[in-house]
Amino acid sequence: MSISCHELARRIEELQPEALPRDVARLCLLLTNYRHDLDELEDDSRLTELWQEVGIRLQAATDQHAAMTADLEELARANPRQFTLDQIWTLIRAIKVQSQVLQLYVGKQPMQD
Repeated sequence: MSISCHELARRIEELQPEALPRDVARLCLLLTNYRHDLDELEDDSRLTELWQEVGIRLQAATDQHAAMTADLEELARANPRQFTLDQIWTLIRAIKVQSQVLQLYVGKQPMQD
């Protein structure tokens, strides 16, 4: 039987009692989107390992998102009719970064089977 969201949240709270409710909820969502086999999350050591993997992926996507936000703010001050090829690539990279962040949260395309 697969672990329920309620049970997963309880276990996360036990492993990290100082976690805020929104962080517990976020982690439940990210973990359940990250793994199709939720039975893996029933083992504390495997849960901790997957938690760390998801945390690294989220931090990388967050860092990329922050960098792209700065680039996009600068780009927003430019005239779109005079965009250079580099500016267009900045827009394309921003779309890819946003897609990565959304995939983490929505789970439309599994990151790992």
